[in-house]
Amino acid sequence: MTVADTDGVTITILGSGTSTGVPVVGCACPVCKSKEERNKRTRCSALLSWGGYNVLIDTSPDLRQQSLVNHIQQIDAVLYTHIHADHVHGIDDLRVFNIKGDGAVPVYGSPALIERLTSCFSYVFSWKNKGYCPRLQPIVLTEAITLFGRRLVPIALIHGSAQVFGYRVGDIAYLTDCIDLAPQSWAQLQGLRLLVIDGLRFRAHPTHFTVAQAIAVGQRLGAQRVVLTHLSHDVDYVIHSKQLPENVEFAYDGQTITIADRRV
Repeated sequence: MTVADTDGVTITILGSGTSTGVPVVGCACPVCKSKEERNKRTRCSALLSWGGYNVLIDTSPDLRQQSLVNHIQQIDAVLYTHIHADHVHGIDDLRVFNIKGDGAVPVYGSPALIERLTSCFSYVFSWKNKGYCPRLQPIVLTEAITLFGRRLVPIALIHGSAQVFGYRVGDIAYLTDCIDLAPQSWAQLQGLRLLVIDGLRFRAHPTHFTVAQAIAVGQRLGAQRVVLTHLSHDVDYVIHSKQLPENVEFAYDGQTITIADRRV
């Protein structure tokens, strides 16, 4: 994959699956046995590209595979949503991108995430005297910033006791691992042309939106297009896509969507 040089923002769904991935190890359900490629899901992650830059959202345990399949050769920054293993534990695979760049790759996250990340992966953040390991610069996010010429807005989400961020860039928002939005987040998500949102399964879950709940959030926000991600093996892409509203779809690994900039 080359970085986007279009006048807009491109999002690539690197992984559309929940923490187990799909197929689930040891499972013989119809979705896990399916030959449909869109039912094969690596752990949840995405890539935002604009202006010659690539910004990774989360380092899933499948980052190496995702990078090879999507031909990613450059990572300029990483946005972390939260500290859970399925969103963080591919961090060591960032080291190959340091070879192609100069200096440390900046990684952004909430105060709680940066504290845990630098503690759990201390070797990554004390790289000056180490060997072949990632070189990362931790940066705490508490408010909107400008990143590579675009406004990046961290969006507070509710996911059990974890402090979780989604992110908005332009008219695209990416919200994974959530059961609700923080009160202030609703106003920050108005006017979306694309909403990528957690829609784990059809049955209720204590910390994730169901498919119906995610659709309802998209409708409340008035998002033009809604893509459901972090999918479990309860979701059959072909069968269940027929049951979705017209502007709603399931994500799949390798899906790429470009949202052009608005013209005044």
